[in-house]
Amino acid sequence: MTGILTLERSGREATLPSSVAPRALCWSMIVISDRRCLDYVRPGHPESPARVARTLDLLETQGDISIDWREPFLATDAPIVRVHSPEHLTSLSGGVDFDADTPALPGISEHARRSVGGALLAMNCALDGHPAFSLLRPPGHHATPERAMGFCYLNQVAIAAMEARANGLRVAVFDFDVHHGNGTEEILHGKTDVLYVSVHQSPCYPGTGRSSRGNCRNFPMAPELPRDEYRDALSMAWDDVVQFRPDLVAVSAGFDAYRGDPLAQELLEGEDFESLGRDLRSLAVPTFAVLEGGYSTDLPDLVLGFLRGWEG
Repeated sequence: MTGILTLERSGREATLPSSVAPRALCWSMIVISDRRCLDYVRPGHPESPARVARTLDLLETQGDISIDWREPFLATDAPIVRVHSPEHLTSLSGGVDFDADTPALPGISEHARRSVGGALLAMNCALDGHPAFSLLRPPGHHATPERAMGFCYLNQVAIAAMEARANGLRVAVFDFDVHHGNGTEEILHGKTDVLYVSVHQSPCYPGTGRSSRGNCRNFPMAPELPRDEYRDALSMAWDDVVQFRPDLVAVSAGFDAYRGDPLAQELLEGEDFESLGRDLRSLAVPTFAVLEGGYSTDLPDLVLGFLRGWEG
């Protein structure tokens, strides 16, 4: 099996199958994580180590689903600079805060590369027939080609999508984070054989995604929208993904449209995220997801419900 994607870890390489035809889906749930992602912190920041630590603790002790645990690799420059400028990649080690929400913390470049590696490994697993979820931080969907912002440093979903596209795959990105993935849209807009679909609150950070354009389809939802209406929008967005007939689906899985999330004002319940997981399973197309937002103390239960629905 020859490789088209190289990741680094202790001098070894991992490869993506050179054939674009995925293997039969076998529904062994893979979760990719590494507790080193808990090692950076800005006191009082909502994107805290605790959100992932508590989720890992629950997933490691629950008995609902069987999980095959994997560790991410550090991504090399090649897939990253397909999306981000070399100058942006260098700036991650510059020690200067990008904005009030996105500090230049010690080691953040390596943490961001590990998140990219987690997404690329999740893509590998999906193409090999397994649903895969990358449970790492930092998140990524606000990062633009030239800018870190909104807790995000490198846009791992967009990097994985563009890597797959470069190797002949038709890719749909489904983003159900409550905040619009402005970085992902900027990167993917106008690209052939790629679809970006986002359901998000508007008005809300970062203030983008008010309308659709080209291959980027946006579903802006008013704050405190009745739950049934928000669910209907998610269904319509998912129908767009299905009708696109992708070879691969990449999911920006944000759990902040939940009624108890402190950074938004939507009203979804835990069972709605389980339903989203069932939607992923129903398509029977190679699919992987990465953790984006979700800042409620209920995040571990929301993630477990999502994986339960996806694993079936």
